[in-house]
Amino acid sequence: MTTVALKDVTKVFRDGTVAVDSINLDVNDGEFMVLLGPSGCGKSTVLRMIAGLEDPTTGAVMLNGELANDLPPRDRKIAMVFQDFALYPHMSVGDNIAFPLKLAGIDPNPRGERVTDVASALGIGDVLGRRPSQLSGGQRQRVAMGRAIVRRPGLFLMDEPLSNLDSGLRAELRAEISGLTRELGVTTIYVTHDQAEALTMADRVAIMRKGVLQDVGTPTQVYGRPATLYVAAFLGSPRMNLLEASVYVHLDRYVTLTLGEQALYLPWDDIRSRAVAHYHGERIVVGMRAEALTPVAPDFQGDVLQGRIRYLEHHGHESLAFLDIGATAIVVDEVGAPTDGEAQLGQRGLRRFGQVMQRITGRAGEPEEAPTGGGRTSVLHDPGRHHRRPAELAVRLAPYPAVAAGHPLAVAVRMDALHFFDERGDRIDVGWR
Repeated sequence: MTTVALKDVTKVFRDGTVAVDSINLDVNDGEFMVLLGPSGCGKSTVLRMIAGLEDPTTGAVMLNGELANDLPPRDRKIAMVFQDFALYPHMSVGDNIAFPLKLAGIDPNPRGERVTDVASALGIGDVLGRRPSQLSGGQRQRVAMGRAIVRRPGLFLMDEPLSNLDSGLRAELRAEISGLTRELGVTTIYVTHDQAEALTMADRVAIMRKGVLQDVGTPTQVYGRPATLYVAAFLGSPRMNLLEASVYVHLDRYVTLTLGEQALYLPWDDIRSRAVAHYHGERIVVGMRAEALTPVAPDFQGDVLQGRIRYLEHHGHESLAFLDIGATAIVVDEVGAPTDGEAQLGQRGLRRFGQVMQRITGRAGEPEEAPTGGGRTSVLHDPGRHHRRPAELAVRLAPYPAVAAGHPLAVAVRMDALHFFDERGDRIDVGWR
């Protein structure tokens, strides 16, 4: 089997584009690692550098502890499955699967046995005599998988192999790929932009953005305790509500989080309150997922936010209500596109909020105006940062509830399920992982 290690790997193309920026990532023997991120974030470039199809500009690609930067692709014992299947149209299914064995000089009899075994395992044993043009999309993807598996490689690299298929078939093949790779015990690196694939298939997920690694952990870790504001905004459906909050400390009692005209109270005995208290008089971002919000009666005693329904979305098994609670939402780039004419944030704590994603993106924003007093300038209008807008708090309701747009609604907030992020976009927490 195979282990993979990327050590400070950077890829800069000839036009100056930084596709991958100082990636450090370890993939264990037999692990199913998913590289997740939006289009253009550098995840496929990482895969191609591991395969030897691209050379890193700087850094080291290690396979089984050995430097592989100069190792030709054919010597890396890697099988790669592409998004477009890449089958030979003039060959039968059986010949497509057997082709790498033929190149390896394996005799016809054992070659045929291995092809039959792999085809049967993938449910395509009855189409070995057909050409790829006679197959469905799902069958062609199984053929591409079979061609990779039959080589018995030490490492599978899969570049969005299911993106061209319909949703029902994707779900079916997701389970097959995940089960098969674990049964074979083969180390797998799987690239996707689909968070459902990542969270259901992976042993660990590595989330990328603009060539920079944002977070690495199990699906439970990256979803339940995201390391950065970007990861919090990227994962989840509906997306996490990210609200601007002012922090006021009442020592030994509680920490007040002011959201517009309303407030939540973090108890002093909550271990996170000490970390949040460092931002007294400043503003932070408070994240809350829809599952942390429960509709309640208006007179409910506890941590409650009052709002009015802006609009409803009906999804059959549930409805989503979007509330106007008089607060301000923080929208992260690539998750929501910025608009013109947004108001600037406050003076002290969020003067630095213009740099909220600077560490994450690895580049500084262009100043809007000359800095004064040595302070950093705001880049809130920069499309590469984040911006503010009136909050629309996403709340889960029963299917087709007896409410409509314009109705008031009160929601109880689970304080233990809140997420806190600072002006740099990093998680505020104590021993967060």
